[in-house]
Amino acid sequence: MTFPTLHSGDELYRRTQGPRVTSPSFSRSELAAAFEKFEETVARAAETRDWDAWVAQYTPDVEYIEHAAGTMRGREQVRAWIKQTMTTFPGSHMVAFPTLWSVIDEPTGRIILELDNPMRDPGDGTVISATNISIITYAGDGQWCREEDIYNPLRFLRAGMKWCRKAQALGTLDEDAASWMEENGWGSK
Repeated sequence: MTFPTLHSGDELYRRTQGPRVTSPSFSRSELAAAFEKFEETVARAAETRDWDAWVAQYTPDVEYIEHAAGTMRGREQVRAWIKQTMTTFPGSHMVAFPTLWSVIDEPTGRIILELDNPMRDPGDGTVISATNISIITYAGDGQWCREEDIYNPLRFLRAGMKWCRKAQALGTLDEDAASWMEENGWGSK
């Protein structure tokens, strides 16, 4: 007896309707150079808080999968999401997004990486952060056609709450973080 092959809903979508996630062959050196530029663009955006150059590194029809926010298609959806995310707590308090490790997958034109998301010092030198895995797919000409961010939202919630409690104890809790803390059930107890 043979059984049908079962696929997740995401995999079925990718196979039948979604954009092709395989790409033309790119050399390891081209992928490495494009990724180096990607990292420089991320670092500059984190420093300046200007996310337009970060968005411009994606193709106009980019597919961006962010598991808590959903799937975005096109630069304008990604731009709206990143600007909202990075101007409200906890994103507004994240100061950098350094790559902890990365793998170049030449056959698929992908880079798989782990990013750290450290938050600004709450006032005593404490470093509070959470990490995520990202998979970015290269499209050529310095642009990326797909990104998927994979993480545990509870880790980010815990990191945010830890930061808020620490800042509250130090008297450095700002209004944006205090509102977020209240919305997530921790208030000023």
